Amino acid sequence: MPSFALSAHANVLASIPSPSVSYIDLGPLRIHFYALCIIAGIIVAAIMTNHRLTKRGAEPWVVLDVTLPAVVLAIIGARIYHVLTHPGFYFGEGTNPLAVLYIWEGGIAIYGALIGGAVGAWLGCRWSGIRFWTYADALAPGILLAQAMGRFGNWFNQELFGLPTNLPWGLEIDSDNVAFPPGLAPDTLFHPTFLYEVIWNVAGVFVLLWAGRGVRMQWGRLFGLYLVWYSAGRIVWESIRIDPSEILLGLRTNVWAAIFGVLIGLAIIVVQKARHTGLEPGPYVPGRGPGSEPAEEGAGVQSQETTEFVDVSEPPANELENGATATSTVATK
Repeated sequence: MPSFALSAHANVLASIPSPSVSYIDLGPLRIHFYALCIIAGIIVAAIMTNHRLTKRGAEPWVVLDVTLPAVVLAIIGARIYHVLTHPGFYFGEGTNPLAVLYIWEGGIAIYGALIGGAVGAWLGCRWSGIRFWTYADALAPGILLAQAMGRFGNWFNQELFGLPTNLPWGLEIDSDNVAFPPGLAPDTLFHPTFLYEVIWNVAGVFVLLWAGRGVRMQWGRLFGLYLVWYSAGRIVWESIRIDPSEILLGLRTNVWAAIFGVLIGLAIIVVQKARHTGLEPGPYVPGRGPGSEPAEEGAGVQSQETTEFVDVSEPPANELENGATATSTVATK
């Protein structure tokens, strides 16, 4: 554990208290507030995504066909990522390898959730006929809000806080908490990294909603912007967190993950902009959707978001190379 020069908050006028309880017992059932925060975030994200998809013309609540497998694989991916980046917790002398399965004891990672969730969403889109990038763009603001809500679970658990600080918004942590750094005064305050991420994510929700109003951020580009925004913030928060982490080339593994998140988001924006220069068709792939027939070349559907009729057929590769638009406007209101 690193040593810290700052150790007390004697001259601090204010601070952020931490909750004294992190769960409630209902008979034999123990309900953790962290789990409630995550579940609430999933529900809110599903509602927002459903609203955005139905505006594009999707059936109400078809989003559940995509969200359910995405959530299951997100949880699995989050656990696998955490175990791989914290092997000392589960393997080696004095550890219990079976604890890998004890997900209720904590230990999930958002970037693992994104990887697993992306696989689950792709499968769900294949089964439901929804365009994967249409779903991803519809999801982007909701998943960022869900992540903000989930961070309150860290507050309830008194975990994943930052370096000691004497700022007026320093976070109080119980000195008998297992995460409290040894050697510090019991009244030491810490940077509330959970709150920093909540504020950053909520601000990002408004940025994404604003950016997604037009047609420039279609074809997955809005999801790419989400990755850039979220990961840029994580680079900062991870750099001041003091919880145990594997170090690679002088940086925490999650800092590297956040850097890759920014790069992947930028790559999605650039590549999708080059591949798709026109308007995105409706939310379903050709031949899928309620009562649909396989799309004939030149047939058009109305996008409820753009108020234009656009060609659902994909352009030939040579047209994209010549800079032709990926969709054709055939009529307007």
